[in-house]
Amino acid sequence: MSSIVSISNLSKTYGTGFEALKEINLTINKGEILALLGPNGAGKTTLISTICGIISPTLGSVSVDGYDIIKNFRETRGIIGLVPQELTLGAFDKVWSTVNFSRGLFNKKKDDAYLERLLKDLSLFDKKDAELRTLSGGMKRRVLIAKALAHQPKILFLDEPTAGVDVELRKDMWEIVRKLKSSGVTIILTTHYIEEAQAIADRIGVISDGELLLVEKTKTLMDRLGKKQLIVELKEKSKQLPEVLKKYNLELNEEGKLITYTYNIEDSGTVISELLKSIVDAGLVTKDLQINQTSLEDIFVELVKKS
Repeated sequence: MSSIVSISNLSKTYGTGFEALKEINLTINKGEILALLGPNGAGKTTLISTICGIISPTLGSVSVDGYDIIKNFRETRGIIGLVPQELTLGAFDKVWSTVNFSRGLFNKKKDDAYLERLLKDLSLFDKKDAELRTLSGGMKRRVLIAKALAHQPKILFLDEPTAGVDVELRKDMWEIVRKLKSSGVTIILTTHYIEEAQAIADRIGVISDGELLLVEKTKTLMDRLGKKQLIVELKEKSKQLPEVLKKYNLELNEEGKLITYTYNIEDSGTVISELLKSIVDAGLVTKDLQINQTSLEDIFVELVKKS
């Protein structure tokens, strides 16, 4: 898979001495969805702003589709669309004129057919003549996406795209992102929402205190760092585990009714079968079984703790 963004040893230190970014190295592939996950102040917005040419780096380099972001600023900005966190829209402007104006800013030829299709894809076409002040917060966020896509960029940056919207609208936004990806747009989003990254991202980057802790395929990250727990509820209390079960490294709760076995997600199910058979052979009667799996949120919290 070919790359579209290459970041090498990128650092940003402000005049106060604060290091917002610390030697970031990252390659973003064409057509992927990359989620940057991190707490407030981690450096997510600074990283996006630097790639987009809004903030100047202190050290390092960034290239976008082969163009250097500093030497070839005009070319790189034409390739990039940016949806900021803030709802920066004129209250009395209308949807159509706002999006049309954004296309003109990039010196693109008039293309009403494209803009009409874009607004329809974002469920905005019936609001095309509405003043922005009359729209809901969710609709305004859709307008920001339309503005960012008006000049047909190859890359779309979404900075906290679903911040402050309800769960239903958030899922609608996820579907929009998936459709954009299917049309060939590369998408980089920052988010606080763990389930957002897990639901739509091909890869996840975890950033904390200006450092990129890791970048992994979503499934690989879950497989590598995730854990599962088999919890066996006994029908009757057991004071201690039988000798035959000690090889499984089990935990028996204080009440003596719950046996917990922790294992890696990629582990074979053969061990589970053997364990359950050993429990029966030891004379213990099971009442219920439950399996819990580590969430991406658990992994994220653990990674940030270690950083």
